[in-house]
Amino acid sequence: MEQHLSQYKIFYEVARTGNISKAAKELYISQPAISKAISKLEESLNTTLFLRSSRGVSLTEEGQLLFEYVCSAFDALNRGEEELKRIREFQIGHLRIGVSNTLCKHILLPYLKGFVEKYPHIRITIESQSSMYTLAMLEQSRIDIGLVAEPKSKKGLSFTPLLDIKDAFVASPQYLKNLRLREGEGTDVFQTGTLMLLDGKNMTRHYIDQYLSSHDIEFPQILEVTTMDLIIEFSKIGLGIGCVIRDFVQEELEQGLLTELSLEAPIPKRTIGFACGLNNHSRALSLFLQFCRQMDG
Repeated sequence: MEQHLSQYKIFYEVARTGNISKAAKELYISQPAISKAISKLEESLNTTLFLRSSRGVSLTEEGQLLFEYVCSAFDALNRGEEELKRIREFQIGHLRIGVSNTLCKHILLPYLKGFVEKYPHIRITIESQSSMYTLAMLEQSRIDIGLVAEPKSKKGLSFTPLLDIKDAFVASPQYLKNLRLREGEGTDVFQTGTLMLLDGKNMTRHYIDQYLSSHDIEFPQILEVTTMDLIIEFSKIGLGIGCVIRDFVQEELEQGLLTELSLEAPIPKRTIGFACGLNNHSRALSLFLQFCRQMDG
């Protein structure tokens, strides 16, 4: 568009009022300035837009055609301004969150509950997936924020820590009793039992594999499970030894439904937190991070 938007605004007001004097009052500019702007627009378009008379101005056929398009354009701009105003007044926005099923259930839900109560007009999309996929989506700007274990590389990311977690191996007392009856009281349960781990696409699995490799620990029998919640349930019914986040089975440990197995070298703690792109400045994201900080404070 070669012409300045101000020229179209002047054209719009003159066409709408049918009078240069009235348009000048509406726009708070002089009549000569109005006439000059119209002349420049007509010259640049090589088209006569108005017919002048002692009673005012009227649109030519070409001017009427242009006026219809200009009306649509200014109507669209007005609607855009009104939508922005509505978004500000009602705190409307869209927040896209990536999180694994386990972290969503045990960590994210309390934050979401309070946030939705405070900002009911913000639309929230949950991408339930592995933490590795969440980080990949953050890199591609397909989500706004992810709840993940602190990644080794935070290039292009901002990370807000929430809490430290500890991985542990647990089993039901009955499973351990049956295993020792079958294999002998002195059996190494890690060598004779079935170890339940998350599948290889999961960041937790990678972390545990690194721990096992660094301590030269091998398990002959491994059962891969898609979610940690299933590992917890399988452990409770005596299907094997589950590698879980200890905080998420605290109640079962206290009730005696599960027993934690001791390790010579404890698994180092990990930090869980919110990761988001450094260049993401959406209002919905800012409100969510601010709310979470206030909730933790």
